[in-house]
Amino acid sequence: MGAVVDDLKRVPLFSDLNQRQLRQLAKGCKERDFRPGTTVVRQGRMSGIGFFIIVDGEAAVSIDGTEVATLGPGDHFGELALISNEVRTATVTAVTTLRCLVMMFWDFRDFAKRNPDVLWKLLEHVVVLLADARSKQARASLSAS
Repeated sequence: MGAVVDDLKRVPLFSDLNQRQLRQLAKGCKERDFRPGTTVVRQGRMSGIGFFIIVDGEAAVSIDGTEVATLGPGDHFGELALISNEVRTATVTAVTTLRCLVMMFWDFRDFAKRNPDVLWKLLEHVVVLLADARSKQARASLSAS
């Protein structure tokens, strides 16, 4: 469990948690490995309700078939699944062997109810994601004009 706690501490969303909180959170995490080329989540699909934290490896994020980001150790994806059961907003594919911690919605929800400061950080993070998406959409509209 110590390694999982250390992996969680590297994630900005959880970096302010104390050791007791990190141990509680770690109990809800499962380790999963993905081979290179494996699609972990697919845009537009209900591909589970998990939140993924990359421990080792690299993944590519694509939206509408265009690669928009590369993720590595300490990065995470699927945070919107922690809030709602909507379809995935991006496709994430393992570029190298990918080792992730996976947390299910219901495990996170139980933890967050006992630790509302985590909910606040998650909300701040989602607002940044939405603002960034809105900015990109506005730039795309301007360049198309």
